[in-house]
Amino acid sequence: MGTGTAAGTGPAGIGAGVRAPDFTLKDNHGRTVRLSDFRAGPDDDGRNVVLVFYPFAFTGVCTGELGALRDELPTFVNDDTQLLAVSTDSIHTLRIFADQEGLEYPLLSDFWPHGQTSRAYGIFDEDKGCALRGTFVIDRTGVVRWTVVNDLSDARDVGEYVKALAAL
Repeated sequence: MGTGTAAGTGPAGIGAGVRAPDFTLKDNHGRTVRLSDFRAGPDDDGRNVVLVFYPFAFTGVCTGELGALRDELPTFVNDDTQLLAVSTDSIHTLRIFADQEGLEYPLLSDFWPHGQTSRAYGIFDEDKGCALRGTFVIDRTGVVRWTVVNDLSDARDVGEYVKALAAL
């Protein structure tokens, strides 16, 4: 599966075919979420992960993108797939944002150490202190199979995520 990258972006992010960097982050309810918990194991088939980085809660493009994912939630949260959205906002900000927007999937805080997970995925904008719009489709074994990285102002196409998942 190919890698899509928007023209003009700074960091390009990690590419398809590499092992996704593991992370442990808190979600908008203070629960610990580990990427490795979704990997297949001896007694578990695991789940594919759609990992969506976005700059900030409560901004126009981010609210639109996360709302589009909410509207297609059965595609992204089911027995085969888990959607995880990551920003550098605090868990408290993410809780209010999720409640206000009706987002019923984990919003993960990459707040402290600030941007550590975004940096591991190669999409942290050092000048602005936030993640670029990076999406990584990760298979059950923990390998990145598809990516796209857009500039801060460029929304992503949710339909592309659906195609990437269908190819797994």
